[in-house]
Amino acid sequence: MMLKRLFRSRDRTRPDALYAAAAAQARTPTFYTDLGVEDRIDARFELYTLHVLLLILRLRDEEGARATEGAETAQDLFDVYVSALDHTLRELGVGDVVVGKKMRKLGESLYGRMTAYETPLRAGDAAGLEQAIARNVYEAEMAPGAAALARYTLASRGALGGQTLPEVFKAPAWATVVQ
Repeated sequence: MMLKRLFRSRDRTRPDALYAAAAAQARTPTFYTDLGVEDRIDARFELYTLHVLLLILRLRDEEGARATEGAETAQDLFDVYVSALDHTLRELGVGDVVVGKKMRKLGESLYGRMTAYETPLRAGDAAGLEQAIARNVYEAEMAPGAAALARYTLASRGALGGQTLPEVFKAPAWATVVQ
């Protein structure tokens, strides 16, 4: 089974499109203008990670006949995201020797964020999600925009969960960003 997966050719169109949708949503100006997310590379990384995670969770939550398709697309989306991070580092001028070290650090950060967000997201825990967002996105214990960003994130999880898998593939439903 593992060798079969390793050698099969995969169409990257779907995960690329999902990544593009997550990245576009993470660039929504309201996050930066109204919710106070600083327009810095590390804060943008946090919003990209949050949106990619929302999609990954939705895809992994698929049950029934399409569960395997959802899980495989989630893995492909994760792979596209990691590849985009690598590409971004190279565009920023990080050399080949250093990219591996930086990617390892980014990978640790990525898994840390996903772990910090997944539990409160699955539980619908707004307070726990707000704390994780304040710490990671705003780099503070408390941040004025963290509660609104947590509400948006939970609402987006609900909107994505209300879509069929083909609907998610076509156009993920994000909540409206409000203060």
